[in-house]
This record gives sequence, structure tokens and C-alpha cells, in this order.
Amino acid sequence: MADLLARDAQAQALVMVPEINLTPQLEARFKARFGDEAVVSLHSGMTNPQRLASWLAAHSGAARIVLGTRMAVFASIPGLQLIVVDEEHDPSYKQQEGARYSARDLAVWRGQREKAKVILGSATPSFESWHQSRPAEGDDPGGRYVRLAMPSRIGAGELPAVRLVDMNLQPAKTVISGALLDAIGQRIARGEQSMIFLNRRGYAPVLACGDCGWKSECPHCSAYRVFHKIDRTLRCHHCGFTERVPRACPACGNPDIAPVGRGTERLEEHLAELFAEVKRPDGGAVRIARIDADSTKKQGALESQLAAVHSGEVDVLVGTQMIAKGHDFRRITLVAAVNPDGALFSSDFRAPERLFSLLMQSAGRAGRDAAYLASQGATAEMWIQTHHAQHPLFMALRQHDYAVFARQQLDERRAAGMPPFAFQALLRADAREQSVAQGFLNTAADKAEALPGADLVTRYPAVPLAIQRVANVERAQMLIESPSRGALQKLLAGWQPLLHELRRTPEGKGVIRWLVDVDPHSI
Repeated sequence: MADLLARDAQAQALVMVPEINLTPQLEARFKARFGDEAVVSLHSGMTNPQRLASWLAAHSGAARIVLGTRMAVFASIPGLQLIVVDEEHDPSYKQQEGARYSARDLAVWRGQREKAKVILGSATPSFESWHQSRPAEGDDPGGRYVRLAMPSRIGAGELPAVRLVDMNLQPAKTVISGALLDAIGQRIARGEQSMIFLNRRGYAPVLACGDCGWKSECPHCSAYRVFHKIDRTLRCHHCGFTERVPRACPACGNPDIAPVGRGTERLEEHLAELFAEVKRPDGGAVRIARIDADSTKKQGALESQLAAVHSGEVDVLVGTQMIAKGHDFRRITLVAAVNPDGALFSSDFRAPERLFSLLMQSAGRAGRDAAYLASQGATAEMWIQTHHAQHPLFMALRQHDYAVFARQQLDERRAAGMPPFAFQALLRADAREQSVAQGFLNTAADKAEALPGADLVTRYPAVPLAIQRVANVERAQMLIESPSRGALQKLLAGWQPLLHELRRTPEGKGVIRWLVDVDPHSI
């Protein structure tokens, strides 16, 4: 980027990150290197006047570098010559509401259109990008991308050793194994930091009654409301419906309703109890911090919490995927994932890919400063507590071998005819009744039979979504799949007017909305 800007006085560059919380760190780095005037940010966390000022600076050419989240791909950058998509595998680049688009794919398309170079960066590339960058071999001409390998860490740091804890050998109901507690305690005593990753916010995912079986279901969604102990509320993370925690079971009056499962709030509380007697090197009490969507709601909360971690005020950091990727924590020497097994047996074929990425990215937060490790005489470690220690995913993770894991997963997908060896779209319908939503989709499938190329596209029967009701709206989906992207796009283009027309018929009368999602991230 420095070479480009020095070579051409009119050149501009776009750098994209998946989430807003990664922009402050990156903006500070870029401004330190290129100067305050050369760099602007664009993301939804800014006010409208701030966003306008950044947009105009990019449009006029005054800003040489534009940093932003997925919305930045639409910025007016007349001198655009380089696009960098950092953590290109991240699902956050896919816009899931309103106009659905993949900012990563749009970046590639824009680069081709405007003759700008595009760099997709990731330690765990998406399988689509990895497949597109495969080298030529035999009859296979290879992919459209050039693969650039970076086999060693920046700053000569070693990758952390991965340690698996078989939870089948631990006492029942163990949350954190004794060996892991001991390892964290040793690091606290030496003044180092540890990070505990649990991808579930709140205190507990469910509040339940042991007598009658009542659970904290949301009345408006087919999901449970999460118990948040800090403000004593039951909160639905889908529709936002919130109520105070009842004093007794609403169904039978039993006062002993209890939390079931564990979220970041409960884990933070549990760790505070476990380390109550442990002291920091200065003799002070252990400091535990939590970073998730709940703890960072207030303006500036995230920045202040990250600053506390960077300054060494925090000994143990607990959080969701917000802390698992992109952050440059210099003093963290141990990272632990306490309950990652849920994704191993998910019905979503992308779940193993996402889990491997998340765990490998989490491991990347440990041991980032080789000089600090050497001065401490410490080694970086990634601990994973699992009931499936022999799973191939964990075996590949122990070796930090993304290529082996990718090859195994891609072989499975090739055999099953799944992306990137096939192309998918979802047709979704929302209605007050599930039968109306599914009826609309099945009628639409019948009408598609007559369209050109329909024989090359498979249309599966309509089914409810995994969470089929949100805010009293029933949701159904139909998967459309083809080995040819051209055939799929041709069918979708011909289908659009038929769907608009169907909406005006009796079959579409009860449908609130319908939408098409190409290359869906979750099915």
C-alpha cells in the first residue's frame, strides 16, 4: 500500500474488516504510518455527519485510504487501485437483511471492473477462496486466484501449542478442568493474561422449572429467552422481547426456577469465585473482564475495555467471538475454548468450517509478542475442552494444519455435490401461518418448471427455518441448487417476475414478504 501511494499521487486504497470493533485498532495503526489526513473510516457505528465527511473525503480523493466494514465496498473512491479484504472468510461480510450481498465477492467484482488489485487475507480462508486459489494439477487448470503463502507469524512469534482436555475424563458437571485452572493461575501469578472463549452471551440460555418442566420460551418466537442476571431479565435475542425474571414458575408457582446451561455472564461469575484467593504479582485481586454484545452497548465501552486489556489491567478476558479474531493482544499467553462441541454435529454443512476458523483465529490471539514471551520465559498455549478429543477437526487444529482440514472437508463436499462444487440460493417466505409460507414456495417451484434451464436446477421442498417463528412471523425456505452458476442465475432472473405475480394471487395473499438469497451462509 505504501509503495502504491508513493508511486501514484492519485491512487487510493480500500481496506475492509469484518466487524466494527476491529476498526479502532486498525485506524490507529494506519494513521501512525500514513498520517491522520490520509485515512478515513466508514462503518455503521459512526453518526451520519461523520459518515458523510468520510464519504466526501474519499470521493474527492483527499483520503488516500478508506477503512471500513462491508458497507465501505460501496464508497465512491475515484482513484481506487487496491482493495484489501482482511479476514475474508468471516461470515460478517455477508449482509443478511435488506439487500443481501457478500462484500467480499463485491470487492472482487469491483476490482475486476475498476482494474484494481484485490488481496483476500486470512489464516483460515473460506473454502470457496481456497478452492479458487488451488494450483494447476494434471487436467485441472487451477483456480482464478493466486495463492500467496505466509508460513510464519509476524515478529518471529511461534504458534501456540494446542492442548485438548477430554471432558469425558473429568468429574460430572465440570465447567473448567483442574489442569486448565492451574495453567490460568500460573499465568496470573506471572502477570500474564488469559482469554476464555465461549460463544454464548447472557448468564444462561434457559431458565427452567424442575417440577413442571416450564422453560423460558419466548411467546413471539420459537426460541428460548436468555437469562441475564445483571439486570434480572429474560431477553429474546431474536425479537428483543424482554421481561423481568419471575419470582416463581409462571406455570406451577414453584419458587425454585434455575438457570440451565452457561453463557459469558455466568462464566465470568464462576471464574471470579474460582480465583477469589489468587493474587496478582502486585498483591492485588484478580481482575476478570467480559467483552460481548451486552457489555459493549454503551458508546465508547468497547474502546475502554480493549484499552484495559492492552494496558495489562485485565488478567482474564472472557468473551464471545467478538474477541476471537483480529485483535492484537500482546500479553495474552493462554487462550481456552470451554465448550466448542455444539458445531461438530450441526445440520449446517458449513458448521465445521466456521468452528475450525473460530478456534484457529482464537488461538492466534495467544503469543503474538515473541519478545514478551521470551522475557516471561513462557510458551503460548491454546486449550480446548471437548468430549470428542479424537475428532479430525481437533487433530488438524493441533498441527495448525488448515490445508489438511480443508482438503478433507472439500473431498466430502465434492462427493456430496455441495459448494464450492455446486451453487445455491434460498427462496424464503414469511407469513403469519407456516402453511401459507410453504404453500407460496411450493407453488413458486411448480411455476418454475416451465422456465428455460429449469432441468439443470434442483428445487427442494419448502421447509421451516431452524427458528421458524420470530416476532410472530412464520418463516419457510426452499433450497435451490445447481452445478452451474449460469443456469442458477438464469432461472432466478426468469423467476423474479413470476414471484411478483404470484404475490398478487390468492396463494400469495397471506405472505408478508419473500426474498432470494444467493450463496446463503446458513441453511
